[in-house]
Amino acid sequence: MENPNPAVSIAPGMTAPSRKGAHQAMACIMAAATMWGCIGLFNRNIAAFDISASSIVLVRNLGACILLALFFLITDRSVFRIRLWHLPIFLATGLVSILLFTLCYFKSQQVSSLAIAAILLYTAPTFVVIMSTIFFKDKFTRKKLAALVIAFLGCTFVTGIWSGGGLSVSTQGLLLGLGSGFFYATYSIFGRFALQHYKPFTVTFYTFLIASIGSLFLLDTEDMATICTSPKALLLCLGLMIFATVLPYLLYTKGLNDLGDSGKASILASVEPVVASIVGILAFGEPMNLGVVLGLACILISVYILR
Repeated sequence: MENPNPAVSIAPGMTAPSRKGAHQAMACIMAAATMWGCIGLFNRNIAAFDISASSIVLVRNLGACILLALFFLITDRSVFRIRLWHLPIFLATGLVSILLFTLCYFKSQQVSSLAIAAILLYTAPTFVVIMSTIFFKDKFTRKKLAALVIAFLGCTFVTGIWSGGGLSVSTQGLLLGLGSGFFYATYSIFGRFALQHYKPFTVTFYTFLIASIGSLFLLDTEDMATICTSPKALLLCLGLMIFATVLPYLLYTKGLNDLGDSGKASILASVEPVVASIVGILAFGEPMNLGVVLGLACILISVYILR
């Protein structure tokens, strides 16, 4: 995420980031994407306990909210202060950007191949670039377009769409996949509106507070009993909450705040599927192939373009 367009609103008291500040913001975003790419380590092992996808969503959101609340109660209670008329922004980030995205993505994986689900999810940067151009008047530069195309191409290499596996998608799978990409993209837009009024930690906490309340409708008592009676499952859930949820969202929101370019942030986050592929190879013995290598190269090229 580079220096913001002068036409873009910046949070009160903030100035456009220096070159060093922009690099630090980009590092935060890529670190967050790397952590998100490791989510499969936790999801697959939790699912092995016969825990449903919706229950994992509930555990992730509610657990993250509780951990954030405890942390900020000890370190900085000013995080909890918001104005009631800004509540709709957090309803958007929590229910739309977190809850609906997760539900669409998990369901998309169930009705389509994982490759199709991942490719459709990573239409997100396209949505972000378009929406940030409309709402924040960000410049749609040739560099951004080139990085966007190369990053998406890299995602298609990683997911193996060019290997000729006879992939197909139903109308339901297409809509769910595009929905996951769209909802995933909205965090970079709604979050940026929120960051014009609040610190990154406040945005992250209230996003997960709303998402956790919405997730309560997914409660499955049998799944919760299984998790609570298994120390290993509890440990995996704690890792999911901290390493794959709380830390990356704090880092991403901080990076988005400091950089001020939603489209660039979303493109930089495209390192996630590359990391996920590497995790699959190292942790689950999935085969290393030319697609992963080409995908990694494309993602790194897109990041270099946006330096």
